[in-house]
Amino acid sequence: MSRRALRRLRGEQRGQEPLGPDALQFVLRDEEDAEEEGPKRGPGGRRPRDAGKEGVRVTNRFELIDVEDLEEGPVVNGERPDCLLADTVVSGSKRRSLSGSAATKKDGEVAGGAAPPEQSNASGKLRKKKKKQKNKKNTAEALENGLEDIDRILERIEDGSGSRPLGLSPLSSKKHVLYVEHRHLNPDTELKRYFGARAVLGEQRPRQRQRVYPKCTWLTTPKSTWPRYTKPGLSMRLLQSRKGLSCFAFEHNEEYQQAQLRFLSAVESMEPNNIVVLLQTSPYHVDSLLQLSDACRFQEDQEMARDLVERALYSMECAFHPLFSLTSGTCRLDYRRPENRSFYLALYKQMSFLEKRGCPRTALEYCKLILSLEPDEDPLCVLLLIDHLALRARNYEYLIRLFQEWEAHRNLSQLPNFAFSVPLAYFLLSQQADLPEQELTCAREKASLLLRQALTMFPGVLMPLLGYCSVRPDATVTCHQFFGPEAEISQPPALSLLVSLYLGRSHFLWKEPATISWLEETVREVLQAVDAGDPTVEACESRRKVLYQRAPRNIHRHVILSEIKEAVAALPPDVSSQPVLGFDPLPPVDTIYSYVRPERLSPVSHGNTIALFFRSLLPNYTMEGERPEDGGAEGLDHQQGLNRLMLAVRDMMANFHFHDLEAPREDQPEGDGEWD
Repeated sequence: MSRRALRRLRGEQRGQEPLGPDALQFVLRDEEDAEEEGPKRGPGGRRPRDAGKEGVRVTNRFELIDVEDLEEGPVVNGERPDCLLADTVVSGSKRRSLSGSAATKKDGEVAGGAAPPEQSNASGKLRKKKKKQKNKKNTAEALENGLEDIDRILERIEDGSGSRPLGLSPLSSKKHVLYVEHRHLNPDTELKRYFGARAVLGEQRPRQRQRVYPKCTWLTTPKSTWPRYTKPGLSMRLLQSRKGLSCFAFEHNEEYQQAQLRFLSAVESMEPNNIVVLLQTSPYHVDSLLQLSDACRFQEDQEMARDLVERALYSMECAFHPLFSLTSGTCRLDYRRPENRSFYLALYKQMSFLEKRGCPRTALEYCKLILSLEPDEDPLCVLLLIDHLALRARNYEYLIRLFQEWEAHRNLSQLPNFAFSVPLAYFLLSQQADLPEQELTCAREKASLLLRQALTMFPGVLMPLLGYCSVRPDATVTCHQFFGPEAEISQPPALSLLVSLYLGRSHFLWKEPATISWLEETVREVLQAVDAGDPTVEACESRRKVLYQRAPRNIHRHVILSEIKEAVAALPPDVSSQPVLGFDPLPPVDTIYSYVRPERLSPVSHGNTIALFFRSLLPNYTMEGERPEDGGAEGLDHQQGLNRLMLAVRDMMANFHFHDLEAPREDQPEGDGEWD
């Protein structure tokens, strides 16, 4: 069968045949085409129309892809049937032999040689019929096993890109340690593994078709119950790019700035209904959504609180710069800019909701995203949390890799959470049965070594940890001076804060019987080293006294956001006495303002009890010296303020009405009765 007849059977038009310059010529003929065409010159010495083409001339270079596949046979699920592959190899070998002997043959001879044209045509038709029958069978089998083939391919890809099992050698991975995967930002991906896709997406698919949203987002899935999205005046711009890092910043236009000023006034009024009124006019104002989310959470309305945080994330993601990437780990947002803080807080609140919802793997991905926005400063100090999420998600390899790569320049072992979580990750890794015996032994030895170092550096962690786990320690441990009550009392305040934070969050990870037995063995080894006079003990004691004098501001901010009672109670008085705003907890001292804001006058910030009482009666009342921007001569006179206060009190007293107690009541059954 000629190429023209084959093209007609396939339904292709002549114009679709790739023709092009002489430079791009590819021989697509096989032995069967040569046999069908017979001699290269027809009767009378006239060349056939297609005889002058050595191959198909190509005009579109992208059409070169899979041209052989189209000529040889169909491709099913990325693989060609075995019979076609075998024929391709045979024809290819024959084609090479023909090309080698073509120079010695005359033009009138038939390529391949001995068979006459009639026999070659008949044999070619028989072979093609057999091919078609085999192709139908192979196509049906391939379609039936298509899903299994795809699953095997995905497993092969995951196995090839995944980390190797851990031993003592450092991990080698091509991806950055803060690389974020898009598919793990969706909690439905994790829930599908637990409950199945039908249970998770069964009710969501018909609802998503009711409303069309402007763009696809990675952080949240828009809901049909949300107000229709309109740009609220929030945008993002690129500040600078250097050394492979790109610095971005959110911006507010004039309309959004006015909404922000109204929001600050609503916060000062301490009335959540004012924020609700603001959201009716600006439904995607980020700070209002975050503040109202806290109010709903305090009222035990977790569903509404999570919905408001997701709406805030959707508003900010729609404002992303085209070059801003969530996954690369090279995009930076300066926390000193108030416009950027809303994105940090929205991510943190969403991460907390995901952890409570039972999606630790998704929460870990959000934690990596927060850390990648400013890893050097870490304004929310998520390093105090990332180990906990990695252990809950059973992603032990990632925690060990982060510790190995960052220990040299970040001293992660000086944080109690990393000092105890990393050996726990090694120990849990050694409990897995699918690893070689040698790697299990190495992981167990590494876990015991790191735990001994952690107990030597932080001896005040042991007794509270055993108390949380409801384990009664041995008398030798209780009476020993190293782990006794003195170890917990002598801790510096900053270290006590970190220990309280870690134990209040991660103590339940140590409750397994195998973990408790391993901890008991390690404690005995530490006591033997202490009794033997190990110099490491004194070195660790001197480092504790020097390193943990006062915690930085980002740790205090993290403790406030964590809302762990034990850690909040350990905050220093100068921090716990400050007013904390839900939309901006403990703002940085060196804040960079992009536009001028009026001074925030919060009644809580003034400790004068009389002034608080007067302001509760008259909100406009101000004490002398409260507004330094008004100046001395231009400021409000103190006497005028008192006069206004007295007028307000008189007006309030004039509106009081006292009921006549001696008058008979209408609801009494006996009208003539009197009160005793």
